[in-house]
Amino acid sequence: MLESTTRAPRTRRNVHGLTAVTAALALALTACSGGDADTDEGAGGEADGTAFSGELTVFAAASLTDVFEEIATSFEEENPEVEVTFNFAGSSELAQQINSGAPADVFAAANTETMDQVVEGEGLDSDWAAENGEDGRVFVTNNLQIAVPPDNPAGIEDLDDLAEDDVDVAFCAEEVPCGSATVTALEAADLDITPVTLEEDVRAVLTKVELGEVDAGLVYATDVISAGDRVEGLDFPESEEAINDYPIGVLSASGDPDLAAAWVEFVTTEGAPVLQDAGFGTP
Repeated sequence: MLESTTRAPRTRRNVHGLTAVTAALALALTACSGGDADTDEGAGGEADGTAFSGELTVFAAASLTDVFEEIATSFEEENPEVEVTFNFAGSSELAQQINSGAPADVFAAANTETMDQVVEGEGLDSDWAAENGEDGRVFVTNNLQIAVPPDNPAGIEDLDDLAEDDVDVAFCAEEVPCGSATVTALEAADLDITPVTLEEDVRAVLTKVELGEVDAGLVYATDVISAGDRVEGLDFPESEEAINDYPIGVLSASGDPDLAAAWVEFVTTEGAPVLQDAGFGTP
């Protein structure tokens, strides 16, 4: 089970944006060839007592930032010779990087369509996929909420209010999963809304709301929870038409597919309570 720890926190490197390809290429030459050990009981090491070691590079949707960081702390506690390095960004950008050859061990996307792009590019490890799913393993779901600044100064109550001329709204760009879900929700509500900004990932939309730069934004329910009292979240019925399934999978470029598979297993088992507490749904 995941437990809090009093050990000194490890500085975990996060690779962002277009620099991920360059950084990941460097990682491939040095760190991705870590221990190839497997375990007969969870993610703690081989049956002969040899623990996993090396660096694990995880590409993950921006909405998974907080939970994956927390899960990684516990994973590293059980595997002290392992360092988990993340690249958090919009899922579509990550898929493009993977298909362009950026070496990574695991990909977790915010919708199945984006994982399909990696599958089509032969990016999933074939052995892992044969046992776990040719399109990755769906491990959580997520839905949209309207995020507004504290006290909701614009008086937003529902999705219709976002169409008012004097309301400034931030959306995700359509090519990323939160943007695709936004389009689906607006179509379900028969609304045509022009945002003042289109962002590359959901965390960028959340930041616009937190800073009061917009009156509202469509983000995931989990992002509202992660923001605490910095935003308020409003449910709207059309969000039920735009629920995203999140798939995860081991990548064919992984230098240590056993370690990568151990991380996926840890996320979907030991990490499940953390994901649920953060507001993610069960598939």
